[in-house]
Amino acid sequence: MSGTPARIGDLLGSGQRSFSFEFFPPKDEAGEDVLWRSISELEPLQPSFVSVTYGAGGTTRDRTLAITARIAQETSLLPMAHLTCVGHTTAELLDILAALRGSGVGNVLALRGDPPGGPGTAFEPTPGGVDYANELVELVRRSSDLCVGVAAFPEGHRDAATLDDDVAVLRAKQDAGAEFAVTEMVLRASDYLGLVERAGAAGVTIPIVPGIMPILGITSMTKMVELSGRDIPEEVRSRIEPLADDPAAVRSEGIAIATELCDDLLAEGSPGLHFYTLNRSKATREIWSALSLSA
Repeated sequence: MSGTPARIGDLLGSGQRSFSFEFFPPKDEAGEDVLWRSISELEPLQPSFVSVTYGAGGTTRDRTLAITARIAQETSLLPMAHLTCVGHTTAELLDILAALRGSGVGNVLALRGDPPGGPGTAFEPTPGGVDYANELVELVRRSSDLCVGVAAFPEGHRDAATLDDDVAVLRAKQDAGAEFAVTEMVLRASDYLGLVERAGAAGVTIPIVPGIMPILGITSMTKMVELSGRDIPEEVRSRIEPLADDPAAVRSEGIAIATELCDDLLAEGSPGLHFYTLNRSKATREIWSALSLSA
């Protein structure tokens, strides 16, 4: 990709629906092969952008930077790097921002980040760093020309005292300069619509893109939902659990549920969809095909 990278905030602000994919840095060479195979299989779909995550505590920083830079330089995709407060001093964050910009990456998702012990463990600020996502947004905007997005939470962040407190944090991130938000995985359309309504009442005007992750296995999805401090909704559980002894049937029903959810979200005016791929392309491509999507 050459020239100045497109700004995701501008793409979303144009009113054109955004369809995007998220990857995570693999732990070994075999995982790296799977990741790049998935990227090559999803690239022909021409998503609006793709994002690359950090591990808990910023543990995969170098891999995130390397993968995001390679996407920018070797593919037609528009990459966004995740960036967290956890584990970084302000000086290190500034170095990361400069490295991203130098490698052709023009978009970041600014996050507080999970503690090194994982979600639900005590958060400990990094000495010499920044403590909250809105402070990280301010740092990005003050020190670079990168477009910056933030996270949003359909049922509230697990550390938020109330839903109103949760959207107050989102408003603070907007006020700091965030141009858009992407949610953690949406489990039912009403949760996303409730977030949008609360956010609007709090003065949040930036686009909020819902995150989508199909249920491909009951145990794995239950664990992921628990990490965000939530439960699988009963209306979803009642469709999946009777199939527990048939993994193929669970996967098929999970794809159907995700497709219905995407249809509902788009019908309700969602600015797009952000697919959590888990570095595998097949399920995402199946949903994409069922929805007849194009960016």
